[in-house]
Amino acid sequence: MPMICLSDFEDYAKQYLPKTTWDFFAAGADECCTREDNILAYKRIRFRPRMLRGMSVIDTKTTLLGTEISFPVGIAPTSFHQLAWPDGEKSTARAAASMNTCYITSTYSTCTVEEIAAAAPRGFRWFQLYIHRNRALTAQLVQRVEALGFQGLVFTADLPYTGKRRVDIHNNFQENICTEYGLPPNFIDPSINWNDIYWLKSLTRLPIIVKGILTREDADLAVRHGVQGIIVSNHGGRQLDGGPATIDALVEVVDIVQDKVEVYVDGGIRTGSDVLKALALGAKCVFIGRPVLWGLTYKGEEGLREVLQILHDELRLSMALAEILPSHRQRHTDITNTCLIHCIANFTKTRTGKTIFGHHLANLIRTVLN
Repeated sequence: MPMICLSDFEDYAKQYLPKTTWDFFAAGADECCTREDNILAYKRIRFRPRMLRGMSVIDTKTTLLGTEISFPVGIAPTSFHQLAWPDGEKSTARAAASMNTCYITSTYSTCTVEEIAAAAPRGFRWFQLYIHRNRALTAQLVQRVEALGFQGLVFTADLPYTGKRRVDIHNNFQENICTEYGLPPNFIDPSINWNDIYWLKSLTRLPIIVKGILTREDADLAVRHGVQGIIVSNHGGRQLDGGPATIDALVEVVDIVQDKVEVYVDGGIRTGSDVLKALALGAKCVFIGRPVLWGLTYKGEEGLREVLQILHDELRLSMALAEILPSHRQRHTDITNTCLIHCIANFTKTRTGKTIFGHHLANLIRTVLN
């Protein structure tokens, strides 16, 4: 049976992965409310399409901090890729390079950063960083990835401690995986704070992107501390259960940042129309996590390329059907769904439209409130 959408890859992975591995990849924190809401929040957003605008040419290219990628979907940092495919992160790096997009390599990779760099020497990669309790080890790792040609440092801010992932506790997963891969348990420094951005900047010339921002207050602090990018993320719903869906949080982050730094989003993206909704609300790019693991499970590098190609093709089709012209420069109104928190079926505010592929959209989306 042909694989025609990301849920086909999800079904395959659930069927063929060992149960403990599937549980680890799928796990959310506590009752998994935030994990599920990441997906459901996209379904509450509706397009307001235009017609007869001439869609014979559709360009999906964009840039991340000055580097061009073929379409605005990158690979988020996820751990232990060898649990999905024997070549692990080497396959991930090759697939990302072949699709000309960004791959954020996880601190918890099962291949060395040297192996990953060698697998796709011309690939565009950032490195996701947890700060070790032993700061000297973190400093060495930062210098190592910079020397290997990684082009950005993604500082994860939302994990002073690991969230309570009930299924992993039942499966005794963390202890088993740390033993298998020789990882020290509880090595992440819980004392991390905003001043650590200055410390990281003292170690490297790489641009620093902070991952895990969900509020306007923290987005403002990130800008004030000199980061070059923000990833709106709730760790795939694996940390604090009950926090906002990332697409909902994106609106207030974009609103306060006002184009001072680039803003990206991850969590819950399953279709090309999801990608377009995130772009319409101000994200420069989206990053996908679990779908990467499903693609690797299916056919390694080839399977992940298929996942990325499906999202690329669906994005182009959504742009065509909504008749989005990348060269069209007009003001538009975004309708936020922040009032859902109060269960009030009214629009709460309007604001000047943000950019998609570097240009303004015209009257693209409307949120349907129930």
